[in-house]
Amino acid sequence: MRTELAAASENRAARRRPLAAFAQFTDMHVQDTQSPARFEFFDDPTLFATGAALPASYRPQELLTAQVVDATVRAVAALAVAPATGARLQFAVTTGDATDNCQFNELRWAIDLLDGAAITPGSGDPGIFEGVAGSDRDSYDPVYWHPEPPRGVPADVFRREHGFPEVPGLLTAATRPFTALGLAIPWFAVHGNHDGLYGGIFPVTEAARELATGAVKPVGLPAGVHGEEAVTRLAAGDDVLLSHLPTRPITPDPKRRLVTRSEVVDEHFRTSGTPVGHGFTEANRASGTAYYVRDLPALTGGTAALRMIVLDSVDENGGAAGAIDRRQAAWLAATLAERPDRPTMVVSHHTSRSMIGNLQTADADAQMLGPELVQLLLRHPHVLLWVNGHTHRNSVTPHAAASLGGFWEVTTASHIDWPQQVRAIEIADNRDGTLSVFGTMVDSAAPPTWDQSLDNSIALAALSRELAANDAGGQAESHRGSRPDRNVELLLPTPRGLVL
Repeated sequence: MRTELAAASENRAARRRPLAAFAQFTDMHVQDTQSPARFEFFDDPTLFATGAALPASYRPQELLTAQVVDATVRAVAALAVAPATGARLQFAVTTGDATDNCQFNELRWAIDLLDGAAITPGSGDPGIFEGVAGSDRDSYDPVYWHPEPPRGVPADVFRREHGFPEVPGLLTAATRPFTALGLAIPWFAVHGNHDGLYGGIFPVTEAARELATGAVKPVGLPAGVHGEEAVTRLAAGDDVLLSHLPTRPITPDPKRRLVTRSEVVDEHFRTSGTPVGHGFTEANRASGTAYYVRDLPALTGGTAALRMIVLDSVDENGGAAGAIDRRQAAWLAATLAERPDRPTMVVSHHTSRSMIGNLQTADADAQMLGPELVQLLLRHPHVLLWVNGHTHRNSVTPHAAASLGGFWEVTTASHIDWPQQVRAIEIADNRDGTLSVFGTMVDSAAPPTWDQSLDNSIALAALSRELAANDAGGQAESHRGSRPDRNVELLLPTPRGLVL
């Protein structure tokens, strides 16, 4: 129980009335692991003068991201009711980075996984696994985990130093077609930096588009170029460096094409799920934007409809950090002022602390950053909650107003890293002058220990969970967050004028 914003009465549970209940998916990172536009070598700290690599560039479990999403969807589907209030789940929201490398095939897989459709999570030549985990002797690199290593090669770092297993048949099983269960409730989408930038950092250029669909895969940096320089140049859209990266041949695939923000929005209208567009509107399609507002129906028997304001915190100029431009900031201010009587939740990919701006110009005033956004939200007492992801860590932060009240910022860890959970979020009126926001971590439907089977998506997701828990970088425990960041009841005073 978190009481930084309001005290709790002893008998509030007896009077409590649920107002909203939903599931948060975030940072699913559905990945085309064989893509030539992925730079796994940036995970190698020896390429960087500082010794600090980009650890999100490569993970041993990344070839099983599609199966992990299916397992988390199945966990949500298995919930008869929301854990804290017993209300039915009204909807789900996925708070950005649904894809890993802003590719068309990844985008389609992500939508189809949430809708419930047959997918084939592989690309290129279906008979050959051409990612860095592959079994080809000529491209074998011991920096990466090889579950099916070629004979006679030295053991890779993960098997030699961390006890990772050999898993015969995994490369075929990871790319095998399967039918996802899908969500039976409406789901809403949020734009994340990996959905709009390849590698989650680099702007899409013509050379990058050619690389993504082409026949060569970069395997390292040119002689004399340090990692810091390479990241800076690629983040600035330097196509010259891109053309000088050492490569190996790979099977081309046009479905790997890099997508724009407009294409991401458009693709959400090609769906068998609800609602069509998954929150994105015709106005978004016309303007090329990805922020919107949605008034959600009240729970059965209730009167309080939750207003959800979805932000787009991605800067397509490059960089992993977030911000919103001044046009969107003006829209947000106007939207917040429209319905001060309605309980309101803001949703974004980036957190308040990661909205530090990325513009490649010196005009910092062109963007609203996290601290300014927090102050804007605090001026509107009907804002109860800000839900986001990006950091791959569970975190819950109170933002107190100068006078009584404020709002809670709830940040949830990713699906690609440990602990691979969903968060169920519920809002309730305690009918004593306070509201409670509940956050409950929901385990994947896959067991945390793999049973050696490769038969189905649940078994493969279990292997992913075990690999993720054994993070060689030692980040698994920090991703979980502390106890006050996981299963929580968050108290706040009921704002004046709120219609409940």
